[in-house]
Amino acid sequence: MTTHETAGPLADLRVLDLSTLFAGPMAAMHLGDMGAEVIKVEHPRRPDPSRGHGPSKDGVNLWWKTLGRNKRTVTADLSTSGGREVLLRLVETADVVIENFRPDTLENWGLGPDVLRDRNPRLVMARVTGFGQVGPYRRRPGFGTLAEAMSGFAALTGEADGPPTLPPFGLADGIASLATAYAVMTALHARETSGAGQVIDMAIIEPILALLGPQITRWAALGTTAPRMGNRSSNNAPRNTYRTRDGGWVAVSTSAQSIAERVMTLVGRPDFIDQPWFTSGAGRAEHGAELDEAVSAWIAERDRDDVVEQFSAAHAAVAPIYDASDIADDPQYEALGTIVTLPDPELGEVVMQGPLFRLSDGVPPVRFTGRAPGANTDEVLAELGFTPDEVALLRHEGAI
Repeated sequence: MTTHETAGPLADLRVLDLSTLFAGPMAAMHLGDMGAEVIKVEHPRRPDPSRGHGPSKDGVNLWWKTLGRNKRTVTADLSTSGGREVLLRLVETADVVIENFRPDTLENWGLGPDVLRDRNPRLVMARVTGFGQVGPYRRRPGFGTLAEAMSGFAALTGEADGPPTLPPFGLADGIASLATAYAVMTALHARETSGAGQVIDMAIIEPILALLGPQITRWAALGTTAPRMGNRSSNNAPRNTYRTRDGGWVAVSTSAQSIAERVMTLVGRPDFIDQPWFTSGAGRAEHGAELDEAVSAWIAERDRDDVVEQFSAAHAAVAPIYDASDIADDPQYEALGTIVTLPDPELGEVVMQGPLFRLSDGVPPVRFTGRAPGANTDEVLAELGFTPDEVALLRHEGAI
């Protein structure tokens, strides 16, 4: 049960974020967005490396302002007896622990799941690693990039005659963060009936694999794998990115047959609709080059805004290809309240994306931006019953 005032549907939960880079911290961020009290526990001399990733302003990391939002920060060296005691006292008050140490690390410090759950049998513990807690790869260093490689994502991504392509951002970590938050809520729901917590084994290689479609089923049934197709799809066409007259870009999708017919009518080629192969997505995909040529020629004669307006009027699926400057000015994102502006003690204010969805009784506010390492150590330890002299001794010993 939380002792720190929060708001939102998860306000009665206390989450300990022991993780780093990026799936675990992002999962804790999602829970914090819904009101959970999150306490970020970092090494006193080696804080979360994500604090140094991405751009900075005036020497202040910008990514951490989002990733660390709604988190009180505490430092503790868990390999020391003092740091171990800090964590055990925190665990007694917590509902959830999220960690991503390499397997056996916590056990070697005397802080394995059995020890933590002995202190708090209702504890839900999410263990996020590259390859999971079992198997021949369990001890390998694991990052999202490796999951993007091993899941089949990179093999599917890129031009047909080009190399496998990795995303320029933490895709697998982001997907795993959502899966971890889902797993945590599943275990918490089960606890309502059983009264007992659970240990979650989250391997980053698995959630991204689940989103790539039936590639395993296809291989088992047909012995074939999907080829790289650039921006095209093997399931429908036309589906691609197209350049407009003013140098912009748009994306077109025709997953539904009716949409495909509307697109070809709009671009002045309704004759394609009468072709026998046009009646299925797979058939259209086989003729993707012909369809792309017609759509591309029509779009190339018009400016981006005009293309979007005419597609929208025809009830055909199109979207402009945005960068961050476009997103910040888009009226749909404004209507949704996607972008929020928060006061920040270091930068004055920070603009960021808010929570991922809205509830009918309102979106919990983002309460504060990411804080410095250990900003709340004294405060939290006092709540746990540590005296000022004990805190001073822990600091002298390097445990905090």
